[in-house]
Amino acid sequence: MLYLSRWKIALILAVVLGGFVVLLPNFFSRETVANWPAFMPKRQIVLGLDLQGGVYLLYEVDREDYIQKRLKTLTGEVRGALREEPRIGFTDLAVKGDAVTVRIRDMNQLAEARKRLDELRNPLSSSLFGAKPVDEFRVEVADNGVARLSFTQQGLEQRVRSIVDQSIGVIARRVDELGTVEPNIQRQGADRILVEAPGLDDPDRLKAIVGQTAQLTFHLVDTSINPQTVIQSKPPAGTMLLYSVNDPPVPYVVEEAPLLTGDDLVDAQATFEPTNHEPVVSFRLSTAGSRKFATITQQNVGRPFAIVLDNEVISAPNIREPILGGAGQISGNFTVETANDLAVLLRAGALPAKLTIVEERTIGPGLGEDSIRAGEIASIIATIAVCIYMFAVYRFFGLLANIAVVVNVMLIFALITLLGATLTLPGIAGIVLTVGTAVDSNVLIYERIREEARNGRSAIMAIDTGFRRAIGTILDANITMFISAIVLFYLGSGPIRGFAVTHALGIITTMFTAVTFTRMLVVFWVRLRRPTKISI
Repeated sequence: MLYLSRWKIALILAVVLGGFVVLLPNFFSRETVANWPAFMPKRQIVLGLDLQGGVYLLYEVDREDYIQKRLKTLTGEVRGALREEPRIGFTDLAVKGDAVTVRIRDMNQLAEARKRLDELRNPLSSSLFGAKPVDEFRVEVADNGVARLSFTQQGLEQRVRSIVDQSIGVIARRVDELGTVEPNIQRQGADRILVEAPGLDDPDRLKAIVGQTAQLTFHLVDTSINPQTVIQSKPPAGTMLLYSVNDPPVPYVVEEAPLLTGDDLVDAQATFEPTNHEPVVSFRLSTAGSRKFATITQQNVGRPFAIVLDNEVISAPNIREPILGGAGQISGNFTVETANDLAVLLRAGALPAKLTIVEERTIGPGLGEDSIRAGEIASIIATIAVCIYMFAVYRFFGLLANIAVVVNVMLIFALITLLGATLTLPGIAGIVLTVGTAVDSNVLIYERIREEARNGRSAIMAIDTGFRRAIGTILDANITMFISAIVLFYLGSGPIRGFAVTHALGIITTMFTAVTFTRMLVVFWVRLRRPTKISI
């Protein structure tokens, strides 16, 4: 029979009231909401880039840069493997093109060299369940003693995927440190990363924060070699030539192997130097890093060491005494903002590879306001048109459907607020579409009630049967649409995802309002009027 228990009615009303409470902060400014009591909800809808303006950046992993850096590291691994006891004589170890080549001097040691080099294939675990590991490198040793190590295609692709995943985490930490935007950071294709910062009006600073690799290393300076001599020739083995960030740049010959890296840092903060009040970056090392730094500074008192960021020397102070506390400062003619930005980069960690910008857009807030206004107008016109049609066709029952539509839209916005989803212009399109599909469920119910009434059933029996028999059809229709929305979300990107999110949420709220909320309104009406016949 047409009946709802009290607890069901209480639950339905609680959901509607809860949705209104969650949505309430969106009607007030951020400053007003911030002063509300702690028990009140304070989350507001996050507007996307197309609704409030901001910065759109599309980055791509620089494969060539990564390949050359990785091959340079592999060169050291090859050298180390061949120098293990018993040593294997070799020559011409170098990076040539996209591979590392080396010549084995003694053909009698070729089998042993092949065995050692095979250990450098570096199997990479696959992300697929049960899949076999993929070798990062291909090792080819010819009978003439020339060995060649190069990337496998699968190994390189897996490395790039891993780089993208790591970079997304690093970028998210960096942008979050700015504390001014709600970023949208996601993978685009195999080797691209999309960064959207709605509401940000300083694209240059965002690019500086996001795009810098921020690989911090500490190197001892080799004072026995004149940098001017190295400029004319090439640095000796185990050293490299770097330039400072000064103008004009100062050359330094440093030991190639870093003493410490950014991985040894646990904190970095922008502070002021007590003596001259200049901005500096104070850092603190991990326990293991502190021990290494203490040992290094004890053994090299009087020698300069270079603090290097992305192959540029920021400063090269002398080690006056052992540094045992695991803390230090980086100075380098910083402003307050550049010191703070460097501290942010060091805290967030280094990018695993260089990223290059392939697309950049800055959207002004005026365009966002136009989009919001256009979306509001479209939503209002669509809602009014649907409400007029429903009332004209179904009269009083159409009015109940219109109330359900209003509640439906309110619950959609409440869910968007609660989940912290970003509302975009395509998302508004999804909401407008939901308005139409929401009343579609009511149409199915009402037409079924009409049919039952024509077949001679009483008013109450016709309503009850109409609701019960229409539920199956409504459920099937909404499940198929929900599957489509899920597929759009997982296979789509950017605007398509925004549409899929609001459309999926709209399907969920439609099932609630059409089947449950509208039924409750009808139950109230039946209890109040006790109709003997219905006009629908």
